Amino acid sequence: MAHSHIVFKHPSFGSLKPAPVGFSWTTLFFNFFPALFRGDIKWAAIIFLLSIVVGLFTAGFGAFVAAISFAVFYNKLYIKDLVAKGYQVQTLQSQYTLEQLQSQLEVVLVKAD
Repeated sequence: MAHSHIVFKHPSFGSLKPAPVGFSWTTLFFNFFPALFRGDIKWAAIIFLLSIVVGLFTAGFGAFVAAISFAVFYNKLYIKDLVAKGYQVQTLQSQYTLEQLQSQLEVVLVKAD
């Protein structure tokens, strides 16, 4: 389970997107499906294709290694993509401050008005 959750809001469209912070257990167990359900088609395709390609060359074992790798990094990548699309922090459910999460995620998080 992720240690924090951030709800992002797009300033122009008003759409809300929840984003967990930390290790993605759902990505570990369900591979590309969490990205697909979040509407993150780009990363769903990358995870799917990389798992297939690596799995083919390693008799399936490499797909598990790829799943672990993406489980570690996917939530961070998803948040970076949301910020790049202009989403701003609506609410923060965390034991950490916004500044601490920014340093952990290596991205500038802007608080929505």
